[in-house]
Amino acid sequence: MHSTELDELDREILMILQHGIPIESRPYQKIAEMIGPEVTEDEVIRHIERMKNKNYIRRMSGFFESRKLGYQSMLVAVKPKEHCFEQAVEFINRFPGVTHNYERSHEYSIWFTLIAINDATLQRILDWIEECGYVESMMRFEMAQRYKINVTFDVKHGKGEKKHGESCH
Repeated sequence: MHSTELDELDREILMILQHGIPIESRPYQKIAEMIGPEVTEDEVIRHIERMKNKNYIRRMSGFFESRKLGYQSMLVAVKPKEHCFEQAVEFINRFPGVTHNYERSHEYSIWFTLIAINDATLQRILDWIEECGYVESMMRFEMAQRYKINVTFDVKHGKGEKKHGESCH
């Protein structure tokens, strides 16, 4: 979907959704009220459905502060065995706690974040990955300090706003 396909109401809805869905019994009604009295809950739902069908909205989901829930996470770099890149990626991606999996142009070409319910589970999964047969070596990076980067895309005016360095402890 090109930005020219977005109408004014689409843009208003997207600006609101980037900051979160209201926690209400009728969140789309609340969004309609935030936009103005001329907008109905049904219109908001129809516009969101259309934007999802056109793949402009790919996913709408909750975001939880995993550390406050007791979860542990780690950044990991993997050097796959020669000719085993795809197999290593496939093995790593089997674990539901794997996020942000990227290929890098480096001998440690697979970088991902793993999140698990506790440190013992995190380490056990990383040990399985390291011993899977497709991995030559692996580096585990524990977080020294956490930074939260908030990005809001100004779909109304075509600009992106970035807020950097909001520390989350």
